[in-house]
Amino acid sequence: MYDKDVKSVLHEVKSVYPIYDYHLILEFDEGEYRVADLRPFLKGPVFEPLKDRKFFKLVKVDPEAGTIVWPNEADLDPDVLYAQSVPLVLPNVSGH
Repeated sequence: MYDKDVKSVLHEVKSVYPIYDYHLILEFDEGEYRVADLRPFLKGPVFEPLKDRKFFKLVKVDPEAGTIVWPNEADLDPDVLYAQSVPLVLPNVSGH
């Protein structure tokens, strides 16, 4: 049974910006920016190297996969990233 109120959307990451304390700003395919806290994901042998802050900052977008990846090939599902992130809210700094 199909629920018309539930969005069935596959997300793609278009850009990534590492910020403080294992957080990322992610730009998704519809131009939406979200902030993801990756601390809960830093477990297990593939993600252990990401605890090194310098290595963590080497994150980049894999355009073929539509998600983020690190040099050790660690990656995360873009739909999980979307679900585990919150909208980026910028302060209203209108100078008018």
